[in-house]
Amino acid sequence: MARSHLTLAALATSAVADLQILGAGPFGHGTTGDFDSALLRTSDDRELVVRVPANERAASEQSVELIALQAMTAGIRSRLPFHVPTVVGQGSTRGTRVVVYEYLPGYTVEASGIPAGDGVATSIGAAIAAIHSLPGSFVAEVGLPHLTAAECRNEARSVIERATSTRLLPTAVRKRWTDAAADDSLWQFQPTVIHGSLGAESFVLTDHSVGSIATGVLGWSSLRVGDPARDLHWLSGTGEAAESILAAYRSSSARHHDRLLVQRSMLHAELELARWLLHGVDSRDQGIIDDAVSLLDGLVDHVLGDLMNPLSPQTGPIMAVSDVEDMLTRTPPSTAASGSSGIGMETDSYDRSELQAVFGRDAEHVGDRNRVDDVSGRSFPGAVPADHDRDAVETGPIDIVSSNSVSSNSVASNSAVSDIIAAKGDRGDAGYTAELDFSALEAAESGEITPLAQRRPSSSAE
Repeated sequence: MARSHLTLAALATSAVADLQILGAGPFGHGTTGDFDSALLRTSDDRELVVRVPANERAASEQSVELIALQAMTAGIRSRLPFHVPTVVGQGSTRGTRVVVYEYLPGYTVEASGIPAGDGVATSIGAAIAAIHSLPGSFVAEVGLPHLTAAECRNEARSVIERATSTRLLPTAVRKRWTDAAADDSLWQFQPTVIHGSLGAESFVLTDHSVGSIATGVLGWSSLRVGDPARDLHWLSGTGEAAESILAAYRSSSARHHDRLLVQRSMLHAELELARWLLHGVDSRDQGIIDDAVSLLDGLVDHVLGDLMNPLSPQTGPIMAVSDVEDMLTRTPPSTAASGSSGIGMETDSYDRSELQAVFGRDAEHVGDRNRVDDVSGRSFPGAVPADHDRDAVETGPIDIVSSNSVSSNSVASNSAVSDIIAAKGDRGDAGYTAELDFSALEAAESGEITPLAQRRPSSSAE
């Protein structure tokens, strides 16, 4: 049973000392999901978000995100051209965690709704490059994963082997993936700090005089050092905007140019199908299994016949014309240049949101989702609603709470893959819900409530 926004307001007062709430409203959509969330307005004119996990999986991932956000000090955040959620306070009651965050104003759009050209696309590319430029030491210091290229390769092999063991993986797909895993050139890359679970819904957009740009990034529960291509695999669902995002990413990146970045991101996107299959097997959900098998069959039909999109070039690394020209200017005529290129692969536990972001299909007929909603990734008027994300949809009116009511306690070339799935759906999980018993809650439920007018987000970043 989902908690009401008044219940969540009462919980927030237990997590933040001396918090006085003037208004509380629903933050999210629907009655199921990984989190119960509410938007709060305080007596000192702040807007906060309170989130409580609705199941054990969400609670575990929220714990990791708290570590990640605490590791992102003021110095680390100053290196980023966007805002990151700040934890205001946290508490626990009857076996569940209550976390209060500062609200990041803005809205989200679906991957297919990102326009090409300057603006949203270029700001997203620059944002990803900034994440990948962060020093890896702060990640390792707090005990978050710090993977080598070899470890990323081993994780990819593990996913492929587990999917193969189900005997449901098409032979052509298995060969395509195992060939990529066996290609040494595909796993020569420099690990960087990565967000780990980026998708279109991760970016909070705000409107400026020059147009909309990304001013916030959400959902940091997969922060780690790993393969930078992991943060780009979702671009296969962005259509023409993928080229703009990649161009901005490359121009903003201080890293050595990665010629096989596209192939590696394609592999990440395709392995989402393997993770979806394994999620169905692990949860014993035949609906998910059948859906994954259908998607894998679609991968055979749409991708494997496309010889222009190899994951692992059999003739060795393919060099662009500009790469050849650059090589000739730096290499004596009598010297043979090596064609090796650095790239890599990182695999997380299955993340349902990534499957939706990459392939964009309605999964309303299959089981529960396996991801943590972002702290303030909701949609607003004029944005494309992300129906699969409870924290990424329109927020309803905020209700006034009496001061006496609440106690003050291919990438682009892999676009064919994105056609396999057509629309998005909500994947709620009615997991455990802790019983709540607060005197403040009782007072809140019986208080006078007057709705506040809903308003459009701020036109500038905070």
